[in-house]
Amino acid sequence: MVAGNLVHKLRSLMGGNAERVALTAKGVEQLRGQLRECAEGLGGEVSARGRAARLAETYLRLNDEGRQRFLKLIALEFGPDPKKVEKAHAAYQKAVGTAEQWKAEAALRGAMRSSRIRILTQFNAIPQGVKFLVDLRADLLRYLDQDPALRSLDRELETRLGAWFDVGFLELHRISWNSPALLLEKLIEYEAVHEIRSWSDLKNRLDSDRRCYAFFHPRMPMEPLIFVEVALVDELADNVQALLDEHAPVFDAERAKTAIFYSISNTQTGLRGVSFGNFLLKRVVDDLKRDFPRLTTFATLSPIPTLRRWLDKNPDVWVQVFTDDLIARVARMVGSKGPSVQSADDIRKLLADDAWVGNARLTRALQPGLTRLAARYFLNAKSGARPYDPVSRFHLGNGARIERINYLADTSANGLKQSFGLMVNYLYDPDAIETNVEAFSRDGAVVTSGAVRRAARD
Repeated sequence: MVAGNLVHKLRSLMGGNAERVALTAKGVEQLRGQLRECAEGLGGEVSARGRAARLAETYLRLNDEGRQRFLKLIALEFGPDPKKVEKAHAAYQKAVGTAEQWKAEAALRGAMRSSRIRILTQFNAIPQGVKFLVDLRADLLRYLDQDPALRSLDRELETRLGAWFDVGFLELHRISWNSPALLLEKLIEYEAVHEIRSWSDLKNRLDSDRRCYAFFHPRMPMEPLIFVEVALVDELADNVQALLDEHAPVFDAERAKTAIFYSISNTQTGLRGVSFGNFLLKRVVDDLKRDFPRLTTFATLSPIPTLRRWLDKNPDVWVQVFTDDLIARVARMVGSKGPSVQSADDIRKLLADDAWVGNARLTRALQPGLTRLAARYFLNAKSGARPYDPVSRFHLGNGARIERINYLADTSANGLKQSFGLMVNYLYDPDAIETNVEAFSRDGAVVTSGAVRRAARD
């Protein structure tokens, strides 16, 4: 009964309505005692569950500074015992090449296993314990830059979550307008690419010519881990405004030849580093091919989130792309009453104000240059040996190719801020996916269509 009451209280606290408190010096000593009890693991299952619930309750009541001290205490005081590790390592070295080697190796592994793992694992026993750990790591990630001592705890927790959230344990479900309201609210909350502005907007995205799929963990049944929104259309999409238009006629999904993945959202910050997006797309493609046999093309309409950031760091690219002819063309469209346009830097200043989007003649004049900027970005912008663009890294790593750059494809404030309204289609060709994955993995190859390569050269 006591454990049940604690679990009920824990559920209430995870709702986020409780007032947060500071961790006092006395509280630190009490917390240290609670952690030792969890680490020792004495008693039966009921006792362990009660201890874990009390510890989680303590954590959830703390303010931000208190939570950081909580995590630091686990990191610093419940790691492997250095003396035991040293002793086990010496024994292992002595045993190498003898019949005792494998026994000594097992002993060394045991000595290196920290009590942190035992503490973290016990949260699994309580309802919402897995979600608690995911949220705990989200807190942990916020503290890492300012507190490197937490990195060992983060690595252990990431490894543990990676095992618990292995794709083999996940369930793929379609989300529809008939799904529970709580789940639909989660879609609105977690949508990270194209904001869901209203319930009518959401309903449009779940209409008969749309699909939404998500991965779930059995211990987090109402928490999508990642979801993808799909439009069933006739041909490759070049404009997100059209896809999201609530007043557009509903397309006959049975006639669809193309599936457009126009939004992919990871929802749990605490699962950073745990990858399952590629498995999601593969599963969704299989489901779509089964339900709609006429589908032949699978592609994305994706943002280019770091284009402007990269161009700000590389102003010389503007000079290379905007030749005298292009500058003169833009200047004519601006006219004598507009700002002076005599250089590539003037064009940069012109684009700083989103008003240019409302001038049809000016947008036509800017199109060749902006498209070329994007093409060169995809081919040349690197972070180490990999593409600078995070969306590009994801899709190229999953075997897609950069198929087409779309001009004025997202004229929302965010689309203009990120990429001057440019978007890109990544094409998933089933016959080329494995080859592309291997080329990207081995050489960092950026596989593009001929059209994109020509745009970069023009």
